[in-house]
Amino acid sequence: MKISDKTFGEERALYGETDVELFDCKFEGEADGESALKECGRVFASGCKFDLRYPLWHVGEVELDGCTLTDNCRAALWYSRNIGIKNSGLFGIKAVRECRDVMISGSDIVSPEFGWSAENINFRDVKAVSEYFLMRAQNITAKKLDFKGKYSFQYTKNARLDDCYLDTKDAFWHSKNVTVKNSVVKGEYLGWFSDKLTFINCEIIGTQPLCYCTNLKLIDCVMKDCDLAFEKSDVYAELRAKLDSVKNAYRGVIKLPDVGEIIRDDERAKAKIIIDESLKREERRERY
Repeated sequence: MKISDKTFGEERALYGETDVELFDCKFEGEADGESALKECGRVFASGCKFDLRYPLWHVGEVELDGCTLTDNCRAALWYSRNIGIKNSGLFGIKAVRECRDVMISGSDIVSPEFGWSAENINFRDVKAVSEYFLMRAQNITAKKLDFKGKYSFQYTKNARLDDCYLDTKDAFWHSKNVTVKNSVVKGEYLGWFSDKLTFINCEIIGTQPLCYCTNLKLIDCVMKDCDLAFEKSDVYAELRAKLDSVKNAYRGVIKLPDVGEIIRDDERAKAKIIIDESLKREERRERY
């Protein structure tokens, strides 16, 4: 079924259809209908505008190219799979939840509570603004993700991020098996209670980072404006710039060219801290 230049406003306008191709269509109108494409088999939409709630629930295959999902388009994609989104804007709350096998590229996201419990979700050249971004999602890859928000990547599992810029408070709390490479991570209270969180060639900025962690690793990283770092953590770190302070790191080894203060007022704080000026580098290695 191929449809061009048509407006749909009614409830369940194309409910249960299979092999739907939409070109320059609009889902809007005074009827204020919901669930326009619910339970559809395969949907391709190009240049379409979605301005109504819950349009793409329980869809077997979805491809969006050059589409806009407005802030009225609440909870746009739930319980769907095999999703490709490119050159599009997702601006409604709670987009992409409980979905799997998702690829998003060249797109803009402004969506509080985006991506909760998604599985196999991939980003490339994406800008995103969100709160609780990707909560409880797993099997995540991101290349050139530019993110701004709060409480991102909480309870995520199995994530790989490369060449990203994350301006985010409380990122990676309770995360497990996450690797961040060649990236900037800016925000307070980074990575608390995480397990197997790794940073490689990253710049980390913000107070009280990386506390209560297990199996924490930092390789070839710079930490700026970071005080009270590594409290009660199990850590192996190789840093190449001065760190403001380390507080009660429990286990492991921290190698760095200089540190402003080492705080040990907990008898369990046994991590070894090695000062080696040869580690210092003025410029952070260029990201890939």
